Order: sequence, then structure tokens, then C-alpha cells
Amino acid sequence: MLAVACDVGDNLGLLPGVLCNRLHPAVLLLIGAAACVLGYGTTWLAVSGLAPALPYWLIWLALCLAANSGAWLGTAVLVTNMRNFPLSRGAVAGILKGYVGLSAAVYTEIYTGILHDSAASLLLLLTLGVPVVCFLTMYFVRPCEPSLAPNSSERVHFLFAQIGSILLGVYLVGTTILNHVVALTDAWNYLILGVMTLLIFAPVAIPLKMTLFPSDRRKGPLDSSDTDNGHTEPFLLSSSSGSNLANLEDDDASDIDILLAEGEGAVKQTRRRPHRGEDFRFREALLKADFWLLFAVYFIGVGSGVTVLNNLAQVGIAAGAVDTTISLSLFSFCNFFGRLGGGAISEYLVRLLANK
Repeated sequence: MLAVACDVGDNLGLLPGVLCNRLHPAVLLLIGAAACVLGYGTTWLAVSGLAPALPYWLIWLALCLAANSGAWLGTAVLVTNMRNFPLSRGAVAGILKGYVGLSAAVYTEIYTGILHDSAASLLLLLTLGVPVVCFLTMYFVRPCEPSLAPNSSERVHFLFAQIGSILLGVYLVGTTILNHVVALTDAWNYLILGVMTLLIFAPVAIPLKMTLFPSDRRKGPLDSSDTDNGHTEPFLLSSSSGSNLANLEDDDASDIDILLAEGEGAVKQTRRRPHRGEDFRFREALLKADFWLLFAVYFIGVGSGVTVLNNLAQVGIAAGAVDTTISLSLFSFCNFFGRLGGGAISEYLVRLLANK
């Protein structure tokens, strides 16, 4: 039942999805941090024994609220990045969802190596650590003006992030297996944690490189090929140019009259329905068959994965495994690889079909 509470909270993302169009991403991060403190904090008080015995329903609601914080944080990060990189949405979704899949292996590494299998310490880390990360990164998660022109350097940056995430996944699986084969000291565990932290923050090298070594892609009018060939435009317009300018002024005046008429209600404004690939409103998406097809595929595919994840320990015990940590790490790596590969393949197919 407690696992069901986590699943219910994690998938109650309707409210964050609606508010992401009206609120700044920083506000969504604040709400997610507050839900994390209240949910995991209440669970930590119950597990550590600092609070009196709490009723079962209150712990269920606390876990549901704690898991719902992930919906707020994920919506703020995912929606903002999808809007900032409209030409690489598949790669963006694959990288972000891939890191979400790796998070289970990251927490497993911290739980076994640093926290020494202490459930209370893990809950305290979630109670304080996640809100601290939200506050530190709140300034950077913000919408910016997207680039609508294809950029080769952007593809290289995404490729670097994908390679870094793959190295992180392989490293986590290897260190998890090593930790169960060999008894490592605290010094080695902290060294493994340090390398893992460097791999997690490897994508930060991209904005640092762009800040320290900016590429000047701006090209002024004097740098064009026409100027190089000695061709110059006259400073004075000819009579034909003057007539064209007069026509443009007439068109602008007519556009202004139409806008004023629309504002006064004389002309009814008509909104064009969005096409496939454009942004839909929630009510518009409900009328599309594509939405319900994606909903059914997501419900069936993700639902089966969540069922296996919730019962992974029982499956391992039934198979005769005493410790299921390695199974969880392998499951997390496969989950990450599927998410990352799905994003990369979908991006490739979209570009391939767009070029035809």
C-alpha cells in the first residue's frame, strides 16, 4: 500500500501541468520543495522515532505528498527545457528522463556506501537535500528565447550530455557490483561518491564552455558576400523604391485599422487550430485521437514497469536472492538506457521524416 501511495503521488501531475502555463518555473520548484519537506519530513519523524506513533493513513498521505513533489519538479524542468529547445525535444526528453531513471541507482549508491543502509538517514537526506538543490538551481531553470535555426554545436552539446549520462550509468552499475563483491572502506566509498558527483555534473561543462569561449556567430551587413564583391547599395532610393515604400505604409495603415476594429469588437477574432507538432491547450488536446493513443501507450507501458519496480524485491527474494541491490541497479540502468535511447531514436526519426 505504501508503494501505491508513491505511485499515486508521482502520477498526479495534472495540476502542475496546468499551472506550468501560468506560473514561473521557480514557483513550481518552490511548491515541489515544500511538498518534499512536508512529505519526507513527516515520514522521517515517524521512522526515526522522534514523533509519536503516527496513524497509517497519515503516513500514506505523507508518502503520497512526497512523491507528488517529483511531479512538480519534473514538470518545471521538462516543460521549460522542451520550450527552450523546440528543435531537439526528443533529445531533451531522453536526457532528462534518462537521468530520472538513473536516480534510483544514485540513491542506492549513497544508501549502501555512505549512509550504511540507514533508512532514517536516507529520508533525512531527501527531506533536506532535494529542497537545497531546488534553491540552488532555481535561477537557472527559466524560460529563454529559443533558437529556431538548426545549430550544429547544439547537437554536439546534446551528444556530449548523452555520452556523459551513459558513462554515469556504466559507472554506477560497476561500483554497485564492486561494493557487493569487495568490502570497501569509507575512504573508497567517499572516493566513489566524488567521481559519481563529477559525472553527474559533467553537463555543466557545456554552459561553462559557452561562457568562457563564446562563438561569435553574429554576422553584420558589412561581412556579407555582396560587400566582399564590391557591390554596394545606393543610399538614396529610386522612384520605384519610393512607390514600394508608399504601398508598405498603406498596408501598415490597413493592418492597424484591422487591429483597432478587433479591439473594439467590430471584427471577430478567429484562432487557428494548432496542427500536429505545435502546442495544444488542454481542452484542445482532449479532442485529439493522438492524445488518447499516447495516453493508452503510456498507461500500459509505464504501468507494467511500475508494477515490476514495486515488486522487484519480492521477485528477487522468490528467485533466491538475499540482497536485491544489484537487481535494482541493473533495473535502473536498463530503465535509463531505454529512456535515453527512446529520445534519441525519436529525434532521429523526426529529423529523417522532416527532410523527406
